[in-house]
Amino acid sequence: MSRTLPNVDLAALRQDIDRIDEAMHRLLMERGEIIDRLIAVKKTQESGSAFRPGREADMMRRLAARHRGILPLDTAESILRVIIATFTYVQAPYRVHADISGGDAPMRDSARFHFGFTVPYVPHASAAEVIAAVAASKGDLGIFRPDQGTASGAWWARLTGAGAPKVIARLPFIERPDHPAATPVFVVSKPVADAAVREIVLVSARVERWRDTVPAAISALGAEVLGSAGIAGGLSLLLSMPGTLTLAALEEALTGAGAGRAHLAEIGSHAARFVVPEAPSQGGGASSSPVR
Repeated sequence: MSRTLPNVDLAALRQDIDRIDEAMHRLLMERGEIIDRLIAVKKTQESGSAFRPGREADMMRRLAARHRGILPLDTAESILRVIIATFTYVQAPYRVHADISGGDAPMRDSARFHFGFTVPYVPHASAAEVIAAVAASKGDLGIFRPDQGTASGAWWARLTGAGAPKVIARLPFIERPDHPAATPVFVVSKPVADAAVREIVLVSARVERWRDTVPAAISALGAEVLGSAGIAGGLSLLLSMPGTLTLAALEEALTGAGAGRAHLAEIGSHAARFVVPEAPSQGGGASSSPVR
């Protein structure tokens, strides 16, 4: 039995769409005018200090929480990401350096999804090259996979020191099944301490030895071993810990687990991942109700 549809004025609906499209464009131009005033106030054109990872994380959480309707969350997130990245570029031009040692396509997908096409994309052969490029720049970003493999060595040690680049984000921030840019990446920049979000803190640790008791000992504090590499005189570890945990407490746990003397240094921080669960099979699509 065919369903009878009410009379619909298609021309009127298309006029509504045109009205909304024009309103969005005008709002973008208005946003540009505000950014222009912001540039004049902050004088960031040469400083490369326009990145605000904490603010961006908050914006993405609010986007996911309020999203509804037939427009995929992927699309809404990407649009807002590109708007943020492009206006940041307008404030202080920058490039995105990417480690393509594990393949160019996933890194390019991540860069385009999160930063758009206006921001230049520069490929490199390793995470070490990316970190060096960011260190030598005025205000560029770098992206690379957290799981670099043993051949890359203790790449995180290159992020130690007050003036060295630091991790400022982990992408994708909004995680969900079938994300179009699902490859996990760290984002590094020159230090942005005043704008950093410290929900998860990353630590470079030098210890004398490995013990199988280490993971459980630090897990009890909410910390985790993300990577390890042999170095002269011991072992270098890449650790993550809650922002509420102190380095002293983490050091005590490592020593107590038998790792020997530990030397710890923060190498950055990022927001906790925001997970969108799969929708029930009868609902169709992904739910926009976030869980932590």
